Amino acid sequence: MPRVDVPDLVQRARRGEHRAVARLISLVENGVDARAAASADTTARLREVAAALAPHTGKAHVVGLTGPPGVGKSTSTSVLVGALRAHGRRVGVLAVDPSSPFSGGALLGDRVRMGEHATDDGVFIRSMATRGHLGGLAWATPQALRVLDAAGCDVVLIETVGVGQSEVEVVGLADTVVVLLAPGMGDGVQAAKAGILEVADVFVVNKADRDGARQTVRDLRNMMSLDDGSEGWVRPVVRTVAARGEGVDDLVAALDAHRDHIDATGERERRRHARAESEIQAITLERLRERIGDLRGAAGWAELARCGGAGELDPYGAADELAGAVGGT
Repeated sequence: MPRVDVPDLVQRARRGEHRAVARLISLVENGVDARAAASADTTARLREVAAALAPHTGKAHVVGLTGPPGVGKSTSTSVLVGALRAHGRRVGVLAVDPSSPFSGGALLGDRVRMGEHATDDGVFIRSMATRGHLGGLAWATPQALRVLDAAGCDVVLIETVGVGQSEVEVVGLADTVVVLLAPGMGDGVQAAKAGILEVADVFVVNKADRDGARQTVRDLRNMMSLDDGSEGWVRPVVRTVAARGEGVDDLVAALDAHRDHIDATGERERRRHARAESEIQAITLERLRERIGDLRGAAGWAELARCGGAGELDPYGAADELAGAVGGT
């Protein structure tokens, strides 16, 4: 495996070199995949990249865009990039695409739709494959987000695949969560059942030129009237027609207002602490799984399984013995 100069890549990425940013994201994607394959070299490289990036992160405003399929997330993301660039901000986009059933890679639909930004040095767009991971995000998204943050992006947009009842993981990564809905996509009760309304900081009713847009806005506001407002933030409902660029400046203003709010209240710091805690826990659990896998070839494992199968040891007792063995390795 060729040697990669990670500190040099990080310095080049911080200067805005797209090739260095792309290389770092590829390294973290490959490193995450390699953990399942127990590739020691690639896992070590992932750790090296994470350590090199850490001192340069924490500045970007991370915005997650989610919502049911068909509401226009990709178009909205593209016009939002243009509006942010008009304000002079460097923008990173992580477009999480469904995996190809053949190659396992991203289908790259979002990069095609955002081609108008391809020649802009102030924009970096990366499609990432979910590779079967539920939650609407790819496993490597937190690490890729760290790369774009360290590379000097003022705003990082994370566009997820469609969401469902358990697919609201974007809330764990974003400072501001935008939930997009559209007229004719089902009533408000169904949206509430999907588990997406409660994660929103900003609502967007896209395709607002269609029949039923006013009713969708009304339904959202009626639902929000049940909120006690304990967090001090009244979630705005922004109407847009992304295909024509209408309402996008209002969306930028809502994002800026929420960023100012979470900075003033300390909510951004709380969210980032929770994000770090979740990531550390996930890495720790992965390491424990690896240790359990290493024990499967040990003589005691077969005896433990035999005792459990024969009823000589209950599953909790067997788990206690396994936990003690893992802790002793």
